[in-house]
Amino acid sequence: MKINPTIQAADLTEKLKTFWSLSAQKIRAIDRDYDPAQGTPVFTRQGHYTTRGWTEWTQGFQIGSALLQFDATGEADFLTSGREATRERMSPHVGHFGVHDHGFNNVSTYGTLLRLMHEGRIAFNAWEKETYELALKLSGAVQAKRWTAIPDGGFLYSFNGPHSLFVDTIRSCRALVVSHGLGYNLWTDNDVKINLLERAIQHGLATAKYAVYYGEGRDTYDVRGRTAHESLFNTNDGQYRCPNSQQGYSGFTTWTRGLSWAMLGFAEQLEYLACLEDADLSACGGRDTIEQAFTKAATATCDFYIENTPTDGIPYWDTGAPNLHKLGDTLNQPADPFNAYEPVDSSAAAIGAQGLLRLGQHLQQSGDIQGERYWQAGLTVLNRLLEAPYLSTDRAHQGLILHSIYHRPNGWDHVPEGSSIPYGESSLWGDYHAREAALYVQRMINRDPYYTFFGCLGQGSIS
Repeated sequence: MKINPTIQAADLTEKLKTFWSLSAQKIRAIDRDYDPAQGTPVFTRQGHYTTRGWTEWTQGFQIGSALLQFDATGEADFLTSGREATRERMSPHVGHFGVHDHGFNNVSTYGTLLRLMHEGRIAFNAWEKETYELALKLSGAVQAKRWTAIPDGGFLYSFNGPHSLFVDTIRSCRALVVSHGLGYNLWTDNDVKINLLERAIQHGLATAKYAVYYGEGRDTYDVRGRTAHESLFNTNDGQYRCPNSQQGYSGFTTWTRGLSWAMLGFAEQLEYLACLEDADLSACGGRDTIEQAFTKAATATCDFYIENTPTDGIPYWDTGAPNLHKLGDTLNQPADPFNAYEPVDSSAAAIGAQGLLRLGQHLQQSGDIQGERYWQAGLTVLNRLLEAPYLSTDRAHQGLILHSIYHRPNGWDHVPEGSSIPYGESSLWGDYHAREAALYVQRMINRDPYYTFFGCLGQGSIS
């Protein structure tokens, strides 16, 4: 991609106003027209949100979007609807042992409400606060129960089973971190008490080692910064076996949404580690070992994104997609969501933009001048998402960010008549993460408290 070295956060001010105005309309349209009896909305088909049974991982994005809208604009009706929907719909997600998505569902709802209370944005209520805390404590412990031990640590296994490490889950680790920060542990047989921070860090170290590549000769396709969506292990002895992919083209190519999850997940974990005492990290090898591994993974993945994305910062759905070659030199031209061969994935850009911004901010706070490059890259990507053809201005379309892809190999995404590829649709995770990135930058512009997932702990503020 071509990084704009001069763009400033304040340059996005007018675009952000338009964005939040459109966002409000989209949220209200879903609340008004979507039938919750269908299940949780997942992605749009011909402009209307529909569901897709796989796992329940998107309801937190739906309800969390209303809470982010309130945070950004102060519109009280979104707080009311988000708070009521959390109370009415989110409790089943707290005890859902079948998914690896607790950081998505529960931190985006209970965590956001608790953060807003700590910030004084909503009135303090002891029972309400303790309800949010209890939900977050239990959510982290339930997530942590999905554990596979390996010789050099362990990982939180995906919904595929104990053999499967997903790169996505690095961002869901925040559920464990929040639970730990609230003073909770996972209690297992014979009253064995498991430290949730240690489990989150071990998962991060496993993800950094097995899901991220560093150009060090691991296999024939070892390119620095590329990621494997899934890493497979022998559950009899815990040995790593091979890379795989569920939603990408192959285990030896890079599914760009998985890449973006790693970019953001490692960046925000680095922000959290910076708020801890050295003693908190001693059981997992110490601060230097952990931060070096996480920084290596974060910078490698962010560099790969920058180097393997079209000039405007919007990636195609997989860097090894089989028909990309038919588009010519994709890295020296803007992405084309309307092409005839391979779809772009704007949701990867929405997630990745925040990863670039957070890593850039973290490195600059640490005195590393390389941080400015990532910060400028993040602003470049977000600036592009906030305009046509990605920002949805059609009031009849319920989606906010267009040209998102869910599962290309399974053919789940809507292909318009006359096209050979899907385009023009939205996803809850793409819309939600665009809102997160927009809120993050808006708070920086306004010099509001720095926005982190662990703000719900009422501590760890970053200047």
